[in-house]
Amino acid sequence: MTSAAGGVRVGLSEGAVRRPAPALRPYVRSYQGYRLSGFDAGEHVGLPSDSITVILPFDRPLHVVRPAVADQAPGEFAALASGLGTAPVVMGHDGAEHGIQISFTPAGTRAVLGVPPAALGQWMVPLVDLLGPDAAEVTAECESASTWAHRFAVLDRVFTRRLAGDAGGVDPRLTAAWSMTTGPDGAAVAAVARAVGWSSRHLEKRFVAEFGVTPRDAGRLARFARSHALVRRADPPRLADVAARCGFYDQAHLAREWRALAGSAPSVWRRDEKFAFVQDESLGVESGSRS
Repeated sequence: MTSAAGGVRVGLSEGAVRRPAPALRPYVRSYQGYRLSGFDAGEHVGLPSDSITVILPFDRPLHVVRPAVADQAPGEFAALASGLGTAPVVMGHDGAEHGIQISFTPAGTRAVLGVPPAALGQWMVPLVDLLGPDAAEVTAECESASTWAHRFAVLDRVFTRRLAGDAGGVDPRLTAAWSMTTGPDGAAVAAVARAVGWSSRHLEKRFVAEFGVTPRDAGRLARFARSHALVRRADPPRLADVAARCGFYDQAHLAREWRALAGSAPSVWRRDEKFAFVQDESLGVESGSRS
């Protein structure tokens, strides 16, 4: 249901967020279902993240106005995956969005999707190219299901079936380097290189080959994702507090990184982004769906 107040349409949003089944948690961070309707038509900005993203749109394809990769043409996209990078994606909408967003870890990209994150880059890759027939099973069953719990159970079933026992054979030194680089302390490249026994140059080469971003940018993405989680809340903390809690030098550093990664300062993004909660884990969780 929608209403108008002073000429502004007030939309309806509902959804659910759940962690995956225990066996999947090293590989999948969250399932986020969303249904939004009755908003004014406009644009939604998909922000960079330290997660690899799969989107299952229902009812209609995604309308991408500006892809993150300059060489990829805008257009309509069905179920897709996209990897790591530092550019936002701009999507047009008619006031409604309905679907599921799935956040994968780098290990999950190999174990479930079958490729390293670097193979995706920030290209929007059709899910069928990665999952084969499993893509049709996931999209058809999720779209026809009547509850979020049922949809999330479909994802658990298919993704568990696809798990590779060794997560694709990633060098444990790369796994350690990712954890140190993207952790709350944001270890410097030289310190990470010493810890894993490589030169900084060799670390950077191996890191980019696996993850598709440099160690420095991986740290930036993780810090930005933490700040995004706070800024998008219904009652966000002051930006100075966000900066301090997320590892920025100060509020000015936070604002510069937001302009670089999101295209606008956090206050401007919050003012203009009507679908902020599409990626918001504070969405209501369907009863019994969180484990």
